[in-house]
Amino acid sequence: MIESYFAEIETAIQAFPNIRGYTLRKKIYNQRQGYIGGTIIFSNGYQLDFIEVKNSDVPNKIKYRYQYMDESRSLIFRQDNAPHHKQIPTFPHHQHTQDDIVASAEPTLRDVLLKIARIERDA
Repeated sequence: MIESYFAEIETAIQAFPNIRGYTLRKKIYNQRQGYIGGTIIFSNGYQLDFIEVKNSDVPNKIKYRYQYMDESRSLIFRQDNAPHHKQIPTFPHHQHTQDDIVASAEPTLRDVLLKIARIERDA
């Protein structure tokens, strides 16, 4: 059910180190479908804004966006499945970097948090 999926999202956030705080917004459309979005603030002042529209009966998300920004809110990366950039082999999944748009598999929030941890470690 969608409420269990939302609980998994919140558990992933709570388990991640270096988070100063977060806010979540949830909309339950029915027992299996819903929207979750939020903002996660990291201890370095960086921020992740995200949204997911999900049907818990299928593995892929209907829609998602994960946008990671520095303290001045400049883009570090954004991963989404907006149906543009048809030239990307993983269409509609793709990642925006500061310089390019590249192929990307559909991530989970946990995947994105681990990617952020690697960026912070290497900084």
